[in-house]
Amino acid sequence: MFTTGFKLFFGLFGAFVLAALAYGYSTGGDGVGPLSLGWKGGVGDHIGYTLLVALAAVSLTISVVLVSYRDADADAQARLRQLAEVPADSAVTASVWPVLASFGVGAAVLGLVLHPLVFTLGLALVALSLIEWTMDAWADSATGDAAANRELRNRIMAPIEIPVIGALAIGVVVLAASRIFLNVSQLQAVAAAGVVSSLILAGAWLYVARPGQGRRLVRVLGAVAALGLLVGGVLAAVAGERDFEHHHGDDHHEEHQESSSEPTGGAGSG
Repeated sequence: MFTTGFKLFFGLFGAFVLAALAYGYSTGGDGVGPLSLGWKGGVGDHIGYTLLVALAAVSLTISVVLVSYRDADADAQARLRQLAEVPADSAVTASVWPVLASFGVGAAVLGLVLHPLVFTLGLALVALSLIEWTMDAWADSATGDAAANRELRNRIMAPIEIPVIGALAIGVVVLAASRIFLNVSQLQAVAAAGVVSSLILAGAWLYVARPGQGRRLVRVLGAVAALGLLVGGVLAAVAGERDFEHHHGDDHHEEHQESSSEPTGGAGSG
């Protein structure tokens, strides 16, 4: 018997697969490239296609996990946790994911005008927020114990969240930083990289040296820095790369050799 959570995320899996195929063929994919994940033919725009395929894989994984845990069936959860009786349902906890989803929608709309990168990041934020929001709502209705609900949710989502969010965070940071460095001069890029490295080292030291207050401060500063880096990367991507100077020393050397090898007119030339 398929559960409600399985039906939702398996439906999202099918929607992301169709979206990946449509996006791949509409952006230059040929043959069976989008169908074979690029094994036989091109897939079009690699960033958008890879993002949609990754979202499809995550949705499929969550659907399998949910049907294995029998969704939010209280009796099944009681048997799983070896409880004598099922507590009453608890209240719904607050969630930040709706706010992030609204930011993602706004970024996707702006990306239609500004840059495809902004549109792709907006869609990724919307999809991530919807998945996390759905899992929070599912966990809230599992049992009446809020701590048990958090434990159940983390048991399911932590093996998925840590690698996926970590990979996305690294990709966004690298992409945003590269856009910024390519937009400023070489000296400014070196100086910015040095400042960022020093701040990361100082934050790591503060995180370890002061376990209580330092960790809270690092979390806040890290969130602000990540937001600033993302905004800076988007603005730099919209502004474009700086003009690179190409040196033609070899060409000038060859021209000098040719000019020096030409015969010069003198008094003895007839």
